[in-house]
This record gives sequence, structure tokens and C-alpha cells, in this order.
Amino acid sequence: MSAPRVGVLALQGDTREHLAALRAAGADPITVRRRAELDSVDGLVIPGGESTAMSHLLREFELLEPLRARLADGMPAYGSCAGMILLASEILDAGAPGREAVPLGAIDMTVRRNAFGRQVDSFEGDIDFTGVDSQVHAVFIRAPWVERVGESVQVLARAGEHIVAVRQGKVLATAFHPEMTGDRRIHHLFVNLISE
Repeated sequence: MSAPRVGVLALQGDTREHLAALRAAGADPITVRRRAELDSVDGLVIPGGESTAMSHLLREFELLEPLRARLADGMPAYGSCAGMILLASEILDAGAPGREAVPLGAIDMTVRRNAFGRQVDSFEGDIDFTGVDSQVHAVFIRAPWVERVGESVQVLARAGEHIVAVRQGKVLATAFHPEMTGDRRIHHLFVNLISE
């Protein structure tokens, strides 16, 4: 079986790190900036970055509605940090009117932007993660957390009492950045979801 073609949304954020992680996890990764690229992938990673800037650029590049449609049709997706925010069905503290982060509605959850605080409040720590064999070293940078999940959403990890990783069907999201650690297990998990 050939490697799944996995796109990384390359409008803003840490694209290069996800491309390397996906390659190491056995995928055939490409950058996605255009509709034709989105249409060609088996799954999509929405990287960390700035969720309001990404929302603006999704509109500018005319990718917002095509991406919503692909997700509604069941395309596997993985979002880290800002990607988690965008995959939500509801975003709290979404940003200034007209410049707010736009929910794509791929996971039935409510996410709070910058919930752990500003850049200076960024932190790292080891957390338990359902589906991997030992703790994951998690890097949180201006990270969100999940305040509510729907019945069909599986909670995969918590930092203290806060939900920081979830899965609904073939859509995965983390509040932290596994692409920054060299640990490829979460990317392997996502690539395996696509291949199932």
C-alpha cells in the first residue's frame, strides 16, 4: 500500500516541522495553499500558529468553504494548538469582530483560545496520552484548552484538570505541539487513522 498523501495547511504557522514529522511517520506530505492541493490529499494537518490570522487567510485564499466541505465529507484531519481551535465547533474568546477565529466544526467541542495565558506563560510537561505506550512530552505555547466535548468525542489527554487532546472519528486535535519534540507517535497515530 502506498503512503497516504497528507497535506499541511501552509498559510501561516509551523508548517516545516509537521512536514518532517509526517515524513518520519510514513506519510507523503505536501503543503496546501490552493484548492487543487486540498482536493488531492487523503488527510490534512492544521498546524500551530495564530488562529485569527489563519482564519483570515483561509478566506483570502478561498479555502474556508472547501475545507469545511472536505471535513464534513469525512476527510481525516489533525490540528495542533491553533489547529485545535479551528477544528472546534465553538471558540471562546475568538478575537476581535471581523478578525475572529472561525470554527470549522470538525469536532463537537468548545475551545478557549490562549487559555493557559500569554507567550510568557508557555510551558512543557509530560502527560499521559491514550493510544500511546508511555507519556508524551507536551510543549504548550499560548495554548488553548477544551471546555466542553460532545458525546462522540474521546478525551485523549489532560494537563491537570484541563482537556488538551481529543479525537472524534478520524479527526484528532492537541493543544500542544508534538512536532517540536522529535516524538513522532502522535503523527504515527494520525497517519494510521488515515490508513484505517
